[in-house]
Amino acid sequence: MSRRRKGRDIHGIILLDKPVGYSSNQAVQKVRWLFQARKAGHTGSLDPFATGMLPICLGEASKTAGFMLNASKTYIAEAVLGVATSTGDIEGEVILEQPVPTLDQAAINAALERFRGEIEQVPPMYSALKHQGKRLYELARAGQEVERKPRAVTIHSLELQDWSPPSLKFRVHCSKGTYVRTLAEDIAVKLGSCGHLRALRRLHVEPFLEQDMISLEALESAVAAENPEDFLQPVDAGLVHWPVVELDEMSTSRFTHGNPVEISIDEEGFARVYSESGKLLGIGEITTDKLLKPKRIMNL
Repeated sequence: MSRRRKGRDIHGIILLDKPVGYSSNQAVQKVRWLFQARKAGHTGSLDPFATGMLPICLGEASKTAGFMLNASKTYIAEAVLGVATSTGDIEGEVILEQPVPTLDQAAINAALERFRGEIEQVPPMYSALKHQGKRLYELARAGQEVERKPRAVTIHSLELQDWSPPSLKFRVHCSKGTYVRTLAEDIAVKLGSCGHLRALRRLHVEPFLEQDMISLEALESAVAAENPEDFLQPVDAGLVHWPVVELDEMSTSRFTHGNPVEISIDEEGFARVYSESGKLLGIGEITTDKLLKPKRIMNL
């Protein structure tokens, strides 16, 4: 007889304002425990020293996580010039110290302009990317360094927030796959020095809003007041830019049993699928021949 996982069925997305010192997995497990949820996961990790928006998917919302990985993100970052570390942030050991040249705002803005638009980044060794089946950070911790190919990323905006030598604070809106640690290091080199990240805060994960984040303390208070569900975003909240397909009773039955259904919509690509009564049925893909194929079925 199989054992069911303990916990309750609760579905939705929590936009956690992750506190410093928590790994993304620790934050997920904390939220899962607070809700006594059977299932939980996150979309896009944050390093322990970083804070800010960590979307946590509870229950059936976890089926949407893989479709949110392409989301753009916005950060406030603080770099320290003159000191480089092994990890590119405050968690690493100092590996290089260089003088910081005298810089004014015009010189810094001119350097930042070089990084706007599509650029190429060499992923850091301390990252979760894999090389021959092993995570790069595992190799780095073993003292190994391997060649990494540059990857194209897009910096939608990059603005200077403050320059108080040797501290440089900037705001960046960037595409998926952007390493802000690497961006900070590259900016420091362009400014004639070296550098590392002292602080990083994620303000925004597309399409979620900064003001909808909730702190761990506030979430704990909500649990104590027995109203934590007030902070749950809908299961498909991360997919609001997708079209909606509404199915009649017969098509609903076919779709929820894993069968494609014919529709009269000219759009192609992924869509959120609802019943006529407004129940979220799942995620479908509209093909060129106007078939809606099930990709994820929601058990709500």
